[in-house]
Amino acid sequence: MHPGPFRYHRAASLEEAAVMLQQLGEDARPLAGGQSLVPLMKLRLAGPTDLVDLAFVPGLSYVRHEDDGGEIRFGALTRHAEIADSGAAARFPILHDCAAGIGDVQVRNRGTIGGSVAEADPSGDWAPVLLTHVTEIRCVGPGGERTVALRDFILDAYTTALGPGELVREIVMRAPPHEDGERIGGAYIAAKRCAQVYATASAAVRLTLAGDVCRDVAIYLGAVALTPVEVTAAAEALRGRALTRETIEAAADAARSGGDPQPDMRGSAEYKCALATALVKRAIEIAARRARGEQVEVSHEYA
Repeated sequence: MHPGPFRYHRAASLEEAAVMLQQLGEDARPLAGGQSLVPLMKLRLAGPTDLVDLAFVPGLSYVRHEDDGGEIRFGALTRHAEIADSGAAARFPILHDCAAGIGDVQVRNRGTIGGSVAEADPSGDWAPVLLTHVTEIRCVGPGGERTVALRDFILDAYTTALGPGELVREIVMRAPPHEDGERIGGAYIAAKRCAQVYATASAAVRLTLAGDVCRDVAIYLGAVALTPVEVTAAAEALRGRALTRETIEAAADAARSGGDPQPDMRGSAEYKCALATALVKRAIEIAARRARGEQVEVSHEYA
């Protein structure tokens, strides 16, 4: 199928794009990489009257990190492939897990982190990963700039805190506070039917280890509810305890009831809960190995 008719506009700056979107009305949409919006338009599931192209706005594609690796900034138009190949992925392997596993090479070369976060697709990859760390969304709109914590940014499926005409400018991710001698490791694993489709379920884990004791942990599930789910019961099964086979299995079992998956062509609700359990267990094990200094490659599950 082909998209319905629309008017095309090219913005020279985010500020100009924000004004355009406000003036054009609620049926206008910004166009970043187009990897989510364009397929919906082709299926006639989205029918914007106007598209405001952001691709020609300069200075929005970058990955910047401090020398100590504690803070990483992503321009809104940074491509997934650029993140996968960046030095930030070496400092935070969970970023590489996510970026390198999105779609296929064509999608990774076109899709953007800002577009993914702003889309707020329940099956999207970036939100669960970023939520395991301290992440802020820096926005610009007709009223100026503001910063919103990611946990307050995603309100519902396909719904964010962006106001009329407001756009994502930058995403800032910070490592959680930790003491000298403590080590941080993370992992993200998604289960998909094939590379080109969204996840059936996914798990993102960030651990802070003091010796063999888990001092702090964040565990999020993706694709099993309308928004990413923080599995606090699973985190509590690990926090303050030594990482053993028993504590890891207890955390994974706690994740089974963490989401509210709906049955669809990808599987039954029961299947998705079982899948989330297995993904959390594997992600914890890999995050712990990375925190101990191991180089561990992650591949998504395809079935």
